[in-house]
Amino acid sequence: MLIGGPIGLAIGVLIGHFLDRGVERVQSFNPFRPYRPGEREEVQEALFSAVFSIMGHLAKADGRVSEQEIGQAEAIMSRMQLNDEQRRRAQEAFRQGKDDDFPLDRTVAEFRQRIRRRRHLVVVFLELLLQTALADGELHAEEERILFRVAAGLGVPESQFRQILNMVLAQARFGGAGAAGAGGAAGPSRPSLGEAYQVLGVNEDASDQEVKKAYRRLMSEHHPDKLAARGVPEEMIRVSTEKTAEISKAYDMIKEARGMR
Repeated sequence: MLIGGPIGLAIGVLIGHFLDRGVERVQSFNPFRPYRPGEREEVQEALFSAVFSIMGHLAKADGRVSEQEIGQAEAIMSRMQLNDEQRRRAQEAFRQGKDDDFPLDRTVAEFRQRIRRRRHLVVVFLELLLQTALADGELHAEEERILFRVAAGLGVPESQFRQILNMVLAQARFGGAGAAGAGGAAGPSRPSLGEAYQVLGVNEDASDQEVKKAYRRLMSEHHPDKLAARGVPEEMIRVSTEKTAEISKAYDMIKEARGMR
């Protein structure tokens, strides 16, 4: 107003408005944005419910839910060390996901709205679903289609989700969860060096420094204290942090091949 008169005042108001909008956008994408009172519990409940209901939907992907798939879901509940009430809620959500009219897109949209663009929760969510789909050592075509549909609903680009998928597939190999060989031969083959790079999410021509950086980032992302601070429920942290063993194993293989210290 002092410098430009009424026109300067109007321009200043517009600039201030757009600056405020810009700050709001940055804050909305901030993965470390603090929780409001009671918001953490709401987010944890949304994550818990969405994971187990979509888990049930994945199990029904081939038209029927087998005893093996039910056993896989129960095994994940056991790994999470759920108490009786949590297990009851998880089983109910799983049953809802098996319904023919299960609203997958609406469930994903509601979950996305609830977590308010906290990217780290999206990654944990997708990793948990991928681990479920890979529990039998194989990712079926219909399961993959559903997972890509979920990722798209969460705003994750196809290329980024494919990278997450490749990393989790490779991590499953390092965890001994590879598929049986041809002819039904039991036991996974030894993971390859190429898969070790996929575990870390880097190319084979990456520098030693890039490899170290990727390893440290992944170990930090899956550290229990950091996951807890970001609102991941304790029960799901137990499953997520199991990945650190595969990450370390892959990193050791790359270090040995490169002669890194």
